[in-house]
Amino acid sequence: MKAPKESLQESIVYQREALMGLLQEPLRSLAEACCPVWGEREKLNALLGDALKSLPYCKHLYALDTDAIQISDNVSHEGLLEGFGRDRSKRPYMSQVEPGAGFVLSGAYISLRERRPSLTAIQVVRDREGKKLGFIGAYFGLRDLPLTRELYEEPRYWRQIKGDPSIRGTVFHQTRTESEMDRQTDTVLGVVAELMLYHGVFHVILHFSSSRAIIWLVEDPFRYRLLDINELIDPDTCLAYPRRPYPADALVPAGHIREVLDAFRGLRQMDEMFYLRSGTLNIFNGIVGLTFSCDGSHYIPYDEFLKMDNAFWIGAQ
Repeated sequence: MKAPKESLQESIVYQREALMGLLQEPLRSLAEACCPVWGEREKLNALLGDALKSLPYCKHLYALDTDAIQISDNVSHEGLLEGFGRDRSKRPYMSQVEPGAGFVLSGAYISLRERRPSLTAIQVVRDREGKKLGFIGAYFGLRDLPLTRELYEEPRYWRQIKGDPSIRGTVFHQTRTESEMDRQTDTVLGVVAELMLYHGVFHVILHFSSSRAIIWLVEDPFRYRLLDINELIDPDTCLAYPRRPYPADALVPAGHIREVLDAFRGLRQMDEMFYLRSGTLNIFNGIVGLTFSCDGSHYIPYDEFLKMDNAFWIGAQ
């Protein structure tokens, strides 16, 4: 079963549900097997070692008493590890065990010793009369888990992120300084539009204040390229990139590329205090990114962006 391509949070929920399905029954069976020898360190170690064979992705198992003090060693695939007597009561996974719960899969956390994303499954151990004896803990490194890892879809709605408070606090004491890119915006936007429409550039960041651009190409998507102002004002720059058709699966229609870029120009010049510092366009996810002089950032679908005038943005800041 494949995970649906949904949001980031929905994808996380799906993966957690899949993990719980893998772990609940083996740990429940292990808890039942441990009841008769509960409190006997060596026998617990032996049972945990046998159970570990059916949990190949688990790094180690251990047993805790009702106060979360470890009463077994850490039992790993390589043998016994130090851990007996360790107090785990303050660890994040123990705080998630609620009264009456039988099984808990923790949220991911950074492990103390390995300092990497990890999670722990906690199984409550009860005797035949239902009295709680303690817990079985199963520790996993996040990278080792057999998950589908189906990539989630990036949401296409307007998101606003506030920037550095120290910059926002001084915004009324600053004015826009004309950059070299400001002075040659027509040429810069013409070159960038040409690169996006005919030479495979699918993602661009225009830094108006520092007069540079960063581009990513369909031909070589894992490496970015930096263009300084001299390269941005030279139409010959386009000769350095192979010609290729505009991607059929781009969400931004070719006819709107220059319209978006021209809107960046308008936001750059809209006000002396509130103005655009950098603008981003990705044609495949259809998202426009904006960072203003107050350090506030916005990520918005291109079509929604094109409906907004400068007066809206001054009010939004």
